Amino acid sequence: MIPAQFEYQAPSTVDEAVAALAAGGDDAKVLAGGQSLLPVLRMRLADPQLVVDLGGIAELRGVREEDDSLVIGAMTTHHDVQRDPLVQQHAELIALTTRTVADPQVRHRGTFGGALAHADPAGDLPAPALALDAELVLAGPGGRRAVPAQDFFTDLFSTALGPAEVLVQVRLPKRTGWRAHYEKFNRVAQAWSIAGVAVALRVAGGRIEQARVGLTNMGPVPVRARGVEEALVGESADERTVRAAARRATEGTAPAADASADVDYRSHLAEVLTGRAVLAAATG
Repeated sequence: MIPAQFEYQAPSTVDEAVAALAAGGDDAKVLAGGQSLLPVLRMRLADPQLVVDLGGIAELRGVREEDDSLVIGAMTTHHDVQRDPLVQQHAELIALTTRTVADPQVRHRGTFGGALAHADPAGDLPAPALALDAELVLAGPGGRRAVPAQDFFTDLFSTALGPAEVLVQVRLPKRTGWRAHYEKFNRVAQAWSIAGVAVALRVAGGRIEQARVGLTNMGPVPVRARGVEEALVGESADERTVRAAARRATEGTAPAADASADVDYRSHLAEVLTGRAVLAAATG
């Protein structure tokens, strides 16, 4: 189908983008990589009067270090994120997860920030962002503010972004030397995850010193599997211990039933995938 008619603006700065969104009000939409918005427009499930394209804002692209943080521009493509040596060194979980997003065509066009702002519960990137204590920097009419990942995702396809705010960058604490793995299950290659598990571990002397586990599609927002984390810390990374910890994966979750899986099946997947992901990270 052909989208309904709309006005198009392509600002060159963040301030210009914020001003355009403020002027457009509720009838304005942000265009990042377009991998989610364009299909919705073509199906006329959204009918904005204004589309603000962030593609020309150089500030929103690239990866850099700032003291103990890794900073990823919101408009950095998945392809560039997964290949960036700083991401591979300091946030391996992000690199590993990004490799699983959709297909090469989408990864060349889709953006890191766009995927987070879209907040699809089946999207792969929110869970590792949550597990790694990411901080999302938003720019709006009142200036810039930083929102922890645990507060950014508020509900199904909903975030803390205000109507005239733009996601500028994502800041991640450096986790050099950590071991990581992302495990997901989908019935069709390149489809959305029915369930997924993001794991980052700090292992020393054969024991797990720190553990961070995020779950994909186990509720309307990404979930930290804190019960699993508690069960792993201080323990050896043997299969028996990991399997026992994985049985706590569904604590605090609210999985939905849909055409892909009922609640019991999705919960079973979360437990099995958690065990696989932790073992893979611990032995990787």
